[in-house]
Amino acid sequence: MSCNEDYCTLVQGIRSVNFSGNSIPCKLLLTGDTAFPVLASPGKHVLIAASKYGKGRMVVMSHEAFFNLPQFMDFLKNAISWLKPSSEAVIGINNNLRNLEQTLLASGHTVEQISGLKKDVGVLVTNGYRDSQAKEIVTFIKEGGGVLIGAQAWHWAQTHKDDNVLCNFPGNKITSVAGIYFTGQCGEGGNFDVCEKIPWCPFYKDVRFSGDLKHLTKGVSNMDISGQSVPSELLLHGPLTFPIGLTNSNQCFFAGAYYGRGRVVVGTHEGYLSKPQLKTFLLNAISWLDKGRNGKIGVAKQLANFASILQTEDLQCVLSDIIPEVSVYCCTSYSDGEAEKVHQFVAEGGGLLIAGHAWYWSYSHPNVLSQYPGNKILNKLGISILERTATQGIYPVLDPQAEAITYHFPRAVCQLISDLKSGAELKPPLNTWLSKLRQDVSTFMRLPESPLISALQEELVHLVHGCCMPNVSKQCPAKNCSKEAFMMCLAQEVCRLDKLQDPDCESAQCNPPVTIQIDATNPGDDAWRSTGLYLPPRKTAILVFPASAVGKGLQVQVGCHSDDLSGAKEFCRAPVVVHRKGVDDEKVSISSVWGGLLYVIVKAKSQLGNIQISVQGVELAPLFIKGKINRSSWVQKVRKYPSPWAELITENIILTVPSDAIRSLEDPDTLMSQWDKIMEAIADLAAVSKKFPRPERFVTDVQISVGWMHAGYPIMCQLPSAPTLVSVEDIKKGLWGPIHELGHNQQRGVWEFPPHTTEATCNLWSVYVHETVLGIPRDKAHPALKPEIRENRIKEYMKNGANLAQWSVWTALETYLQLQEGFGWDPFKRIFAEYQTISNVSNNKNVKMNLWAEKFSQTVNKNLAPFFKAWGWPIDEETSKKLSTLPAWDQDPVKSYAMK
Repeated sequence: MSCNEDYCTLVQGIRSVNFSGNSIPCKLLLTGDTAFPVLASPGKHVLIAASKYGKGRMVVMSHEAFFNLPQFMDFLKNAISWLKPSSEAVIGINNNLRNLEQTLLASGHTVEQISGLKKDVGVLVTNGYRDSQAKEIVTFIKEGGGVLIGAQAWHWAQTHKDDNVLCNFPGNKITSVAGIYFTGQCGEGGNFDVCEKIPWCPFYKDVRFSGDLKHLTKGVSNMDISGQSVPSELLLHGPLTFPIGLTNSNQCFFAGAYYGRGRVVVGTHEGYLSKPQLKTFLLNAISWLDKGRNGKIGVAKQLANFASILQTEDLQCVLSDIIPEVSVYCCTSYSDGEAEKVHQFVAEGGGLLIAGHAWYWSYSHPNVLSQYPGNKILNKLGISILERTATQGIYPVLDPQAEAITYHFPRAVCQLISDLKSGAELKPPLNTWLSKLRQDVSTFMRLPESPLISALQEELVHLVHGCCMPNVSKQCPAKNCSKEAFMMCLAQEVCRLDKLQDPDCESAQCNPPVTIQIDATNPGDDAWRSTGLYLPPRKTAILVFPASAVGKGLQVQVGCHSDDLSGAKEFCRAPVVVHRKGVDDEKVSISSVWGGLLYVIVKAKSQLGNIQISVQGVELAPLFIKGKINRSSWVQKVRKYPSPWAELITENIILTVPSDAIRSLEDPDTLMSQWDKIMEAIADLAAVSKKFPRPERFVTDVQISVGWMHAGYPIMCQLPSAPTLVSVEDIKKGLWGPIHELGHNQQRGVWEFPPHTTEATCNLWSVYVHETVLGIPRDKAHPALKPEIRENRIKEYMKNGANLAQWSVWTALETYLQLQEGFGWDPFKRIFAEYQTISNVSNNKNVKMNLWAEKFSQTVNKNLAPFFKAWGWPIDEETSKKLSTLPAWDQDPVKSYAMK
């Protein structure tokens, strides 16, 4: 960021600045995306700040007396040089600043004594106690001038107790346009060191918005966001933002903010602007934004309905783009074409009402935070519209006197940082906000860079480096709403930002690299390629790719435990432990606080061939590849590799288990041959190629997102499953659960009828594999398939009238098992093959069920319409008529139940 260079220029040669003495500074408040602190006290009070506005620059001192004190002269020389638009620019300075004048003259600057802004000066040195030329000075800065301004507002605040310092203190009418405010709070005195980097300062927490909320909610008892309009959620990250509407789970859907000399109200759906139940609030918002000027209201053409509502209230209203004649401008968040004009309009005193959601936009666009049009306007104002939706409902208005217990991200996160650093016990309401804070911090860490945002991000990074990670486990889980959970999630975000410190990173590069080959041709969906390498916790791996592989969609991934547990009530591990990074350069470095196996992700349909990669900073992991690693090498060396995780690979499946589960495995070849037979049977029934486009994966984990196991890529299962997955003896006794999940991965929407068959048809593979590969009959494969249990289940279903609402899981499986027992497995294989050639199948469940009935009947040359009807299927007349020409199924097993 350019502000880093600006900061270095301003403090060049300055080691410390002495704020001791009788001149008591005030705290400065910073906001926006160009303001940055230049000097802050140990108590994190900003005493000098700088910023840019338009083409010009500004330096703000927290007391005008500092302009003439000797200890400030070296800094002021730097400041003047930075502020000058050209080397010949004239410095306009008050005649009572003799010491500063002489210092600048001695340094070669051209100085002219003036009493106010004068034409032809390049830099204006002034105090902040008069605002008679505020408008002219703002224009001067905007057009390229420099301003050095000093004041303290604490005395003014004491004599103007009913005034809003941020809005009405004279100096703020100049400095606020660039995001710097004098405050009514006294600053810390002393001799303070200058930081090497821009100092981080907590968000200013003394601003109160109770008066604003009173105005905005006058005559309003609740905020109604029920109905068809689905709102996005807002993230408030600026110090001068405040929530106006919150859900019960602290999701913000209406917010306000001060920015420069202006004000902003943000809504999260444009439909709310025409919602009758919100009319009083919106009229209050217009009044608050207008600040008593009774000005004209500009409304974008897309909001013509809202303009009509305002006109019925006798408000001056014009449909237009943003124009200087309006005091308030209303628009949607779907265009950023006028972003610069909007920023200037608000900074110089205008009111902005903007509404829109981002969730729909996010379906087709990445990077909502930085690229969504509304955020190109609002990020600078301290508010971002998120892709997350807020829960619809009717919510009570916020209590203006309850700011201390109302969720506000900037205040809450700064308090949390302070408490975590000090080790203080987290107290209400902060401890009840941790789950929400965790989510918002994750979002905040993804915000585009600005001096203030980056400074807080860096402070959160330092928090991770300075704290020990919680040691959670099955025996010692962390609650979802706990500081341990917060720290784990924050650590993952630090990994994502590549800011996890690894003191051994440089020495690791001295170690000889490991060279690996990766198959980067992938005919299927995105696939993980195992490297056989493990990255230890808090270490950095450095991978060097060939130039031909750069920018081709490859990614490096650390970790295989890809389930996101964020919604769990407690955590036996961090909610997210996988970290990915794109191969955008030949050299890729990647770190992980948790460590994990190292993978290269090859995107779908890639045709890059085999690529060679050099890797440093990693350990060897136990890796068995059938046909490539012999038994002797496995037993004597490979299975002893130090990584805590191991992988066993054959053509169509990869098993990822704790290394402890394979340390005593003597014959991995026989084990994976058994898995080959299982996978061949999976493919056989599914009527797909014997070689899968990408191998299936099983990953064992201490905690998964749902159930004992669940399907997907990879298939996730609990740790106790590991011994069975790697034991031929155990597999031969039965493997219902894992095959059930492999069956899920073979289900296809064209012949699935959710929710009825979701947990039913996958079991066809379990039955098939047990009978054809493991030699275990169905009644022995699972207790639910014992003959007497099946019989009772069918009777009960038929007795209840064959209600399709009750046709699911085992009951639904019975329908398919009766067909299999009547006609064998071959019709299933033929139908599954045929469905792979069919396109444009309706997603309507009834249509799909009729199609399946038709296809199966034609495949076995029997009229199965009566059979399916007996099971409660919605067979229509057209299908019945079409199938009536086929022979009847005399052995229909349902008939016997219908007769009873």
